[in-house]
Amino acid sequence: MTKNIATDPDTLKQLVHHMGNQNVLVIGDIMLDRFIYGSVDRISPESPVPVLNIKRENTMLGGSGNALSSIAGLKCAGHILAICGDDADGQALGNITKDLGLRGQHLLIDTSRPTTVKSRYLAGHQQLLRTDFEKSAPLDETMEDQVIQAATDIIATMQAVLISDYGKGMLTHRVLKAVITAARKKGIPVVVDPKGRDFSKYAGATALTPNKKELSLATADLPVESDEDVIHAARTLAAQAEVSYIVATRSQDGMSIVPRDESSEVTHLRTTALEVFDVSGAGDVVIATITAALAAGGSIEQAGALANIAGGIAVSKVGTTPIRAKELLDALDDEGAASHIQPASEKSAAERMLSAPICDADEAKEQIDRWRARGLKVGFTNGCFDILHLGHVSYLNQARSQCDRLIIGLNTDASVKALKGPSRPVHDEDSRSAVLSALGSVDMVVMFGGQSVDDDQTARGLLGILKPDIYFKGGDYKVEDIPETPTVQAYGGEVKVLSAFDGHSTTASIKKINASAA
Repeated sequence: MTKNIATDPDTLKQLVHHMGNQNVLVIGDIMLDRFIYGSVDRISPESPVPVLNIKRENTMLGGSGNALSSIAGLKCAGHILAICGDDADGQALGNITKDLGLRGQHLLIDTSRPTTVKSRYLAGHQQLLRTDFEKSAPLDETMEDQVIQAATDIIATMQAVLISDYGKGMLTHRVLKAVITAARKKGIPVVVDPKGRDFSKYAGATALTPNKKELSLATADLPVESDEDVIHAARTLAAQAEVSYIVATRSQDGMSIVPRDESSEVTHLRTTALEVFDVSGAGDVVIATITAALAAGGSIEQAGALANIAGGIAVSKVGTTPIRAKELLDALDDEGAASHIQPASEKSAAERMLSAPICDADEAKEQIDRWRARGLKVGFTNGCFDILHLGHVSYLNQARSQCDRLIIGLNTDASVKALKGPSRPVHDEDSRSAVLSALGSVDMVVMFGGQSVDDDQTARGLLGILKPDIYFKGGDYKVEDIPETPTVQAYGGEVKVLSAFDGHSTTASIKKINASAA
């Protein structure tokens, strides 16, 4: 039997809210993903290879860390159990996981291996080279004992376990058996992102989440094109691996939830056409969402429905960007969310003529990544923009003419008050952001700023997150005297000072209004 379900959005929204503070353990091969960006302007005189002039570098979690990031983004109380080396890269992993605000991080040090690092060298958006620094041998017995003991202790307080297997040696048969057995004794779900051809090592798990290729490989190359093919292959795998469900992800065909029990119904979840930017990390988003939903008490069908939406959002991003609870809730709030997902920051040309999106820092960063994937140059400027006047408009037009997309960092009401005094702002942040977003020169508005006069009111923090290509400043400034300059130059950005438009200012406008009133 098969069925196509349309889960009630209100029920799914409640489930998303219930994910908050659920304890979820992510166990598996963690990595450090390093992206080195630069430009190629010449060929080496030593050999016929391009010379990459490095300008900036980004470091983020990879491997099981991708799923961990989404677990944190879904507001779960995430815990990580993984192996790293006794090196600087292992310390970097620890610092990044701390920044996620996890309830518990258990990065066990294995002195016999380095921290796994994958480095990608890019010129513009073209990848020139990837280097892998790793040791994929299975753990020795001593390390296995440490992992098993730590897992057994942690699982005692969990609501779900996510196993992320990248085949790097941590998840030996002995470790997997101990982890799954401990979770079954606790009565909590275990969801596995599998690796290899022999899935019997995951026996006893609640669900495996293979993609079509992995499903075929694990079943002696059974076909997986039609619904009937997938059901047959999934039931074959579920029986062989002794797991309750196979959640088969099927790219443009959505996903199928196939129970091992042949008397139970199969659920097919369809996707609709999306603008696909990147499929990297979509599988990690799917398994994280399924695990979080099961931890919150949802059914496997509800977990799959949410994961299907989350996967659609994931492929509309660039790179391995995690899912966030807010994105799921926003998608579910939209009419027909189950059949259509559009990133909040992506609008049609007609819609862009009406207003630019007003985003938080995370949404803005993801949109910038999309723009950069298209080869677009991103500019940024900031200010209070309390009373919009000719000087503002002329300056913004000038800035927009020098980049492909222009972002406005807008000071919050509290920030304006701290900078300008108790009588300001004249217009609140909602009004100011709405007016700015209606300008043709503006492609996005992002709020920022401190709460009091003692807080940093510069845009340095926001610039460190967004990393625009150009930072614009209007007025009679020297580049070296601008507070934001060191931040911009540190990541390889450019600072440009644009001409001021004398005779136009908010202060002058307020004085003129007051004089007229008197």
